[in-house]
Amino acid sequence: MKTYDLVGIGNAVVDVISHSDDAFLDNMGIEKGIMQLIEQDRAEQLYGAMGDRLQTPGGAVANTVAGVGALGLNTAFIGRVRDDGLGQFYADAMTDNGIDFVNPPVAGADRPTSRSMIFVTPDGERSMNTYLGVSTGLSSDDVPQDVAGNAKIMFLEGYLFDEDAGKTAFREAARAAKAGGGMAGITISDPFCVERHRADFLQMIEHELDFVIGNEAEIKSLFQTEDLEDAMTRTSDICPIMVCTRGGDGVTLIRGSERVDLPAPERITPVDATGAGDQFAAGFIYGLATGQSLETCGRMGNLCGAEVIAHVGPRPEADMMAQFRAAGLV
Repeated sequence: MKTYDLVGIGNAVVDVISHSDDAFLDNMGIEKGIMQLIEQDRAEQLYGAMGDRLQTPGGAVANTVAGVGALGLNTAFIGRVRDDGLGQFYADAMTDNGIDFVNPPVAGADRPTSRSMIFVTPDGERSMNTYLGVSTGLSSDDVPQDVAGNAKIMFLEGYLFDEDAGKTAFREAARAAKAGGGMAGITISDPFCVERHRADFLQMIEHELDFVIGNEAEIKSLFQTEDLEDAMTRTSDICPIMVCTRGGDGVTLIRGSERVDLPAPERITPVDATGAGDQFAAGFIYGLATGQSLETCGRMGNLCGAEVIAHVGPRPEADMMAQFRAAGLV
């Protein structure tokens, strides 16, 4: 049975990216700089209004898996797509990128494949309008135990906590990975996910997981505090590794009594912020999978996050291994 360095479970979303200006956002009623969940008819309206479309397989954890795969590790992704045009595109594109997409498209699903219409303004901000479709129906039946049990690292997407079946699938996948000698972690995804499911998030972080990644708002939301230091300390008290990304203020990583504070990379003019957090996670997880120090894991994450904001699209275009070598990280 194949062993994977990383297995990710998350929403399988086709990202459709287009350039726009603030006037367009106002005219279409799009709130700038955030992710909004939308219904199918709104998704069709926005898709039809898009100009220059760049279509890529997306989803936060899927982007992370792709980033780790591009660095040369064996990866797999678990997610649901319908057997429709976008679903076939997604499955083929993931496979073409060297990722084992272990779930065949679902024939006869009652909802179409998930998609996110992303409008990028000249300042690099992205406004995401996401129709979740069939991906949110993920359950334990979609998680092959021989895949989960052969994962060195299992990485979970917080967005799927909105469904009870997803929570159960996460717990079972994390336990299978750990029973096989691996480790498991989660990206919190959004503070609103925490608001809806705080008790479940805290229970899983404390009892099922080995690492947690979140931004300032997400980490503070776990304990309903505006004191970031308090939130990071309390999170690290219940989870072996806590990673908090802080945008222009850098990143903080805590493992037991070890703490690393890293500044943000040198100033880069953002072209498209889509995928910055996803690719930070890819660099961090690559370091974790290859036994690097906590500081090196963070520096790898910073380099990957900085690369992806310099171009349109949520996945790396540069040779990140070459950048790691140039920075003396490998």
